[in-house]
Amino acid sequence: MTKPASGRPAAAATEPSYGATGPGTVLLELGAQTGALILYTPAGLAGREIEISQDRPGARRTHACVRERRAASGSRYAAVYADLAAGDYTVWRDHATPALTVTVTGGQIAQAGWPAAG
Repeated sequence: MTKPASGRPAAAATEPSYGATGPGTVLLELGAQTGALILYTPAGLAGREIEISQDRPGARRTHACVRERRAASGSRYAAVYADLAAGDYTVWRDHATPALTVTVTGGQIAQAGWPAAG
């Protein structure tokens, strides 16, 4: 192992491992102009980071990881996007392909489902 100029060993980069969440583990603050989005997905997308952006050219993207969400009624898979300014958002299937558009309203939690490919 090589040592950087500081003389300390270099730290290894690791990817985070996201496990399932239990009931009540997501806290969302909603305001007059701030909402949130819960994007429900198939289980096969668990661990994938899905990007969204405001629905305008050149908008900066943000992402959330799809995680298993456990509840008394069973498990669902979802990505949760908190603290979103009210407005329309594009959910991206990949870097270049939009999957859907969703409207986030201030003071509310929008919900959407991942569309089937095609």
